[in-house]
Amino acid sequence: MSERTSGYLLVTGAAALWGMLVIFYHNLVGLYDVAPLEVAFFRAALSTVILGIALATQRPALLRLHRRDLPLFVAFGLLGVAAFFIVYVYAIRLTGGATAAVLLYTAPAWVTLIAWRAFGEPLTRTKLAALGLSFAGCVLVARAYDTSQLKLDIAGILFGLASGLTYGLYTLLNKQAVQRYSPWTAMFYALGFGGLFLLPWQSPSRLWAVVSRPAPALWLLALALGPTLGAYLMLGKSLKRLPASVVSIVATSEPVIAAVLAWAFLGQSLTPAQLAGGGAVLAGVLLLQCTT
Repeated sequence: MSERTSGYLLVTGAAALWGMLVIFYHNLVGLYDVAPLEVAFFRAALSTVILGIALATQRPALLRLHRRDLPLFVAFGLLGVAAFFIVYVYAIRLTGGATAAVLLYTAPAWVTLIAWRAFGEPLTRTKLAALGLSFAGCVLVARAYDTSQLKLDIAGILFGLASGLTYGLYTLLNKQAVQRYSPWTAMFYALGFGGLFLLPWQSPSRLWAVVSRPAPALWLLALALGPTLGAYLMLGKSLKRLPASVVSIVATSEPVIAAVLAWAFLGQSLTPAQLAGGGAVLAGVLLLQCTT
């Protein structure tokens, strides 16, 4: 298998794990009354603890970090993890799920433009076409064409655009990190700093109330192992094989997978327009794979 093919498979696997977040958030927030920012904190903190123990006992050399690279990982944790989790929560609250989802998936555009200007990745017609197909597909999957679902709010739109930018910055900062370190190392320090920046937003009594209940504690553990550690490891490995802009566009398959899982396990319906949107995202990914 070629490096390029394995890169596409890895980022698609990461998107599939992120697509499962719809089930985790439905249960943790909807059934067990865990606040979204508490979920975000536990996601980062538990992942850091699990990964730290594993690396310390199995591969302690991967915990080494050069002092000169500390600013990179501080920025990674602050912008790519903590800030992203926070602004996306507020985007959903202020604009609704559909608008927030579409604004989130401005991320590939941010990544493509920044990677073009800052890192010299080529801005080709193929990338632009794939970007357009993927974004249009996300609009359809999120049902943003249904005005009854849209809730426009200036502050919410700004938070939504910020979520797209910070989501994009995660990919770009991760690309820089995995050029110098193992994906395991990059993930450990990004999530670790992210958890530290999220800590001031938490209530100790609320955190204890969550972890003292077996059911939400098990869901949070599974969240740390699957859609966090598993997905971010796959993303980090894919960034060693593919340009950041390509990885970001392929990752737009996440909302399509989330919609299918919501249909299969949560009883939510899929409209013809959503199916067409899924096809558009898939077409954008295939266009990239066949021409890059």
